[in-house]
Order: sequence, then C-alpha cells, then structure tokens
Amino acid sequence: MSHVLDHPARAALTGPHAHFAERHGRILRYPVDVTPWLALPEEPDADDWADLAALAGPGAEVPLLGFRGEVPADWEITFQVEGVQFVDDGLAAAPDPEAVRLGPADVPEMLDLVARTQPGPFLPRTIELGPYLGIRRGGALIAMAGERLHPPGWTEISAVCTDPAFRGEGLATRLILAVAHGIRERGETPFLHTGAGNTNAIRLYESLGFRLRRTTAFLAARVPEHLTDERAVAVP
Repeated sequence: MSHVLDHPARAALTGPHAHFAERHGRILRYPVDVTPWLALPEEPDADDWADLAALAGPGAEVPLLGFRGEVPADWEITFQVEGVQFVDDGLAAAPDPEAVRLGPADVPEMLDLVARTQPGPFLPRTIELGPYLGIRRGGALIAMAGERLHPPGWTEISAVCTDPAFRGEGLATRLILAVAHGIRERGETPFLHTGAGNTNAIRLYESLGFRLRRTTAFLAARVPEHLTDERAVAVP
C-alpha cells in the first residue's frame, strides 16, 4: 500500500494544508508564491496533463517534484536531478536558546539569506506553511530552518541555510533539532528532502539521526507555448 510520504504534497494538500490547495481536475497545487510543490495523480493521463497546462498557463515552467513517470512529448524537461527523502530515526531534538521565531516582517531578510545560500525554494509566502526559526548575530539573520510540507502525522523540515561567513559553527544542526523539537511536541514526525548528490547535507542528516527512506526525483517541465485543448486557458 502507498505511504503518505510517497506522495507528500498530495497528502498535505488533501489533509492539513487543504486550505492552500488550488485544484483543476485531479491536479492540486500550492499557490505559486507559497511553494512550487504540486500533486499529480499517480498515473496522470492526457486529461490530467491538459488540466495542469490550464492551471499553469502556456509556456510556464512546472515543477514535478517526486514524479518519475513520462511527461508528454511536447513538454520540455527543463530540470532533472535525483533526490532523497529522510525520516526521523532517533533525532536528539531539543529547543535552542538562541533560536527566535521568524515572522512576516523577517521575510525580506529570509529571502536574501536564501538567495545567497540556495537551500531550495523559499518564496514570499512560504513562511505561512509552518514555524520558521532563525539565529541572529549583531541583529542580522545568519541562519534559519522551518517547516514546509505537512502530510498527516508528518512535517517536512526545509530551507535549512547558514550565511557562509558563519558556517562550521553547527548552526544548521541546532536549528534542525529545534524545528524537529516543535514537530515532535505536536506528536508528529520530522522528515526532509535533499539532492542525492548533496553529500555534505546527507552526511549531516545521517549523523543527526535521520534515516534514508526512499529515493525520489526533482523534475521540472515547460508547458507547450501553443495548446490545443480547450481547457488550456488561464484558470481564474
């Protein structure tokens, strides 16, 4: 039987994050300024691809995170890399005395830190998905981590990043464990994703007590510029 973490975006968008869901046919997605994750059916058919094209619009680049099937021949694959999914298998989760809760007023600094460190997508409204914690030095935000996907019983840790000038101090470790503590306090289990080639991150996660659960795929494809299906128009 399928596990909720096999399709975490669909499980989240039909569960705890249902209030974020934008739907067209069988396609579900988060608002584009929240996170790129969307949910395809397990075996999408031609109607599903037409619905996704209608939702995204002609020429749009669509992230297909976790999708391993075939995209239509007229869709251009623009990005493809192997990924891995890790789950909590004994984290020493604990609050951190230096970590502070980040809010909407902190988003410009968070976006700047993400732009400089490239931990993965963090958008203007990503902070709405769950708590984000940060560490400041001299008033400046130098490290952060927070929550993203929320399938029932699980919460993804995401946007783990540290200013290059402060790496090597264990800040990412401290924030991961602090975010995990908050997740555990709700009776849920932390999990996370990273690229299969990100050996430094993988080594860190394994040392903290994460266990590899499965491999996955990070994929993006471009909707054809010229769509013939009558549904392929902008969706209000």
